[in-house]
Amino acid sequence: MPGGRLTDEDRQHIAAGLAEGLGYAEIGRRLGRPASTVMREVTRNGGPDDYGAERAHEATRHRARRHKRAQPPAPPIPDSGHGRDPQAVQDFTESFIALLVQQGLPRMEARVLACLYVTDSGTLTAADLVQRLHVSPASISHAVAFLEQQGMLRRERVPGARRERYVIDDEIWLRSILASLRMNEVLAAASRRGAEILGAATPAGGRFESSAELLSLVSEAFRQVLEQWQSPAARSAPRPVRTPGD
Repeated sequence: MPGGRLTDEDRQHIAAGLAEGLGYAEIGRRLGRPASTVMREVTRNGGPDDYGAERAHEATRHRARRHKRAQPPAPPIPDSGHGRDPQAVQDFTESFIALLVQQGLPRMEARVLACLYVTDSGTLTAADLVQRLHVSPASISHAVAFLEQQGMLRRERVPGARRERYVIDDEIWLRSILASLRMNEVLAAASRRGAEILGAATPAGGRFESSAELLSLVSEAFRQVLEQWQSPAARSAPRPVRTPGD
């Protein structure tokens, strides 16, 4: 909704507009709100003949309190017999979601990804996600479509059922890095083309040439890391133990 939630002052203006006999569209224009917002507000609070600003504001506060009470906190991830502290797992999950959001992932998509990531199986159905995150199936569907497009999860059919389940694996960040590498190489090629067209000796052309050099170095570093990671010797070698101060 443009401008956020309706305020008490907004509702006073709506009541005044209705008293003047104005339509929803005109009231919305005066408030800078869509006509549909005004129509929903009036319809759910008595209609045009019985709308009262103070009563509507109080009813909205009451609905918000009732909704908040009706939404219990998301349950901790099951322990699965590993001796984990459920609250510690929950706290970590929330911090991981915040980190993903800081990295640019939409919050709903971050919640779905984190919910999958902290499960030992790495697999949940849409119903599982709805129950754990307390959101609508449509929200899960949109988030899953986005994450699947980014290569961050895949769908599987539940054996013997029509349901799908969503799966992540140890290759999630590998696929993400590969996608970044492809985009990086596209940007490097475009920068080289820009330097060629604008002239490398000009300030604008030199800027593109410098960008192309940096992007090419980044791509080469990415490729070396991926080759090292994918080599059998590197994957089977024991990880170094880090000590405080490393």
